[in-house]
Amino acid sequence: MERKTRKKTENSKLKVTYVRSVIGFDKRQAKILEALGFKKLNTTKIFPNNDSIKGSLFKIKHLVKVEEID
Repeated sequence: MERKTRKKTENSKLKVTYVRSVIGFDKRQAKILEALGFKKLNTTKIFPNNDSIKGSLFKIKHLVKVEEID
């Protein structure tokens, strides 16, 4: 039985905007934002579209806005 894989574009990127404050949420989520390089609200950063970044963004999906760009 063959395994189905999703086709991933070579140069796809994720545009991530920090839109909601971490005050009142779990401290681990603040650490994830800090590790991604966010310091102030409404800042935008571009990340490669890979599994490690998507895993981090999944944990803080209520604090950021994510768009896929090519």
